[in-house]
Amino acid sequence: MKNVLIAGASGMVGNIILGHSLSSSNVGEVISLVRKKSNTTHLKLKEVIIDDFTDYDKHRDLFKNIDSAFFCIGVYTGSVSDKLFKEITVDYAVSFAKMLKDNSPNAKLCLLSGAGADRTEKSRTSFALYKGMAENQIDKLGLEFYAFRPGYIYPVEKRKEPNVMYSVMRNLYPILRLLGNNFSIKSTELGKAMFEIGMNGTENEILENKDLKNYLKGKDK
Repeated sequence: MKNVLIAGASGMVGNIILGHSLSSSNVGEVISLVRKKSNTTHLKLKEVIIDDFTDYDKHRDLFKNIDSAFFCIGVYTGSVSDKLFKEITVDYAVSFAKMLKDNSPNAKLCLLSGAGADRTEKSRTSFALYKGMAENQIDKLGLEFYAFRPGYIYPVEKRKEPNVMYSVMRNLYPILRLLGNNFSIKSTELGKAMFEIGMNGTENEILENKDLKNYLKGKDK
């Protein structure tokens, strides 16, 4: 039985990973790090409120004996200042990874990154630059690490879209889907791929949108 740790289970993709974790017969305990308590209850689930996602010192024990960890905390570009965007994208993720490395060095870590993440760290786009920074810093820790880089994530469950761009993208999804495996993925597909790779691993560290679609296609055969 495996122990799972999730940061960001209240989000669109993190919540799907949480559901897979709770329903899996291979998972014994799920620790969910949250900013505020959710309405989810389950015998396997331990929810812990975190005040500061850059400092886990008083929660060190939560990171012990973890087999699979998922970092899914994110924020939409333009919704916060650039300084806070960097803190959430880079500092939150790296702090999580460092504490995992210190306490469960053999754990698998899955990071919800994004298409265009720039590991050269030369991009002028905050999203690509900071996602690349996070990947680089985590990669140096020596964990079994997987960076997931989806394109447009189509929300299967209806939601209030965060801005006009996402409303437009939702309407354009049928066209994006016809363009092939490089551009879009359903939230349920991404959540399933992340969960299964987090449980079992895979060959590649960086998983672009097409890699995720091909992975799922291979699993369905």
